[in-house]
Amino acid sequence: MGQPRSYDAIVIGSGPNGLAAAIELARAGRSVLVCEAEDTIGGGARSAELTLPGFVHDVCSAIHSLAVASPFFRTIPLEHHGLEWIHPPAPLAHPFDDGTAAVLERSIDQTSETLGGDAGAYRNLMQPLAASWERLESALLGPMRWPRHPVALARFGVRALRSANGLAKRLFKGERARGLFAGLAAHSMLPLEQIVTAAFGLVLGITGHTVGWPVPRGGAQRITDSLASYLRSLGGEIVTGMRVESIDELPPAQLVLCDVTPRQLLRIVGHRLPDGYRRKLARYRYGSAAFKMDWALDGPIPGRLLSAHARAQCIWAILSRRLLLPSACRRKPSIPKGLLYSSRNRVCSIRRARPRESTRRGLTAMFHHQRRPAVGFMACAVSSPPAQPCVTGCEWLEAADGADWPEVCQIVK
Repeated sequence: MGQPRSYDAIVIGSGPNGLAAAIELARAGRSVLVCEAEDTIGGGARSAELTLPGFVHDVCSAIHSLAVASPFFRTIPLEHHGLEWIHPPAPLAHPFDDGTAAVLERSIDQTSETLGGDAGAYRNLMQPLAASWERLESALLGPMRWPRHPVALARFGVRALRSANGLAKRLFKGERARGLFAGLAAHSMLPLEQIVTAAFGLVLGITGHTVGWPVPRGGAQRITDSLASYLRSLGGEIVTGMRVESIDELPPAQLVLCDVTPRQLLRIVGHRLPDGYRRKLARYRYGSAAFKMDWALDGPIPGRLLSAHARAQCIWAILSRRLLLPSACRRKPSIPKGLLYSSRNRVCSIRRARPRESTRRGLTAMFHHQRRPAVGFMACAVSSPPAQPCVTGCEWLEAADGADWPEVCQIVK
């Protein structure tokens, strides 16, 4: 029996970070092997049929503003390996109990118009940071090193090091601007009273204005698949279904990179680590959990439950993300009369739909049950095949709201 092949580098874990590291090594001419424990690569950037056969949903991540903004991603030709970004008319909307919503538009001025008396304060906060984004991105999204533009970074840090709660209360007087910023900062998955949570709200707000909050056509899996395709074109190898329990199981390699959690790292390489570092890994505490609810509905979201602009964002997401159309409807510009509502929130209860419950009744109960869905975590998608035949996108929109949506309908023609 021959000796196992040796590699210059082995990467454990096929999440976006692991694949990015493998690509960088492969571009440098190194032989690379990526080992993935699951049958599907991608980690949190995966898509799967979570509800019914033929309907694909993002398992974890769905909106990827930081991927578009990534300096590293801009250096690799993912568009030649199947990745296409879809931008909605507005990146996000933060709904309120009275049925209105604060909308983050690509334009800072248009966003300010939805914030009432805080329009000027929001404009003064975001315009200088958005104008400096090209000088900030390498420091905020790249490796830790001495910043190329320390003055711009210092101006950002004065606001970013604060808590989201403190910054919002200091700058904004009304609920709309505070709610919009709190929803952005909630992506930190930290209590908003903690320091540096303002940084998350600022970065996500800035990227919403500068690069948008796009979705990959076909779902988050397309990001992973395009990274994998590019890696293979460079000669890299990927093996799935290979759960590494110990680093000693791996083929010979000069370098091993681990794209895993602290406790997984302890299990895999703990016997080779210093005692002090092992104790630190064992004491690591994971942050607050998050969850996603997939809702299969029997019809469109009733118009009265969402503001017109927020409803437009949902409909745009439905029409632009081809992964949401069942295979029977992909051959023509059609969309079934069914939606899937997906939401995540830090504090929320799950309500299971009752048999034969109508969309209107179920959604009304859901909105009463979950009063404040977290901004950025709400998306709409096509769900189960309807009893009646599919209709065209425009006919579906007219039936849903009685409105004229020519620009939105163009995407399905």
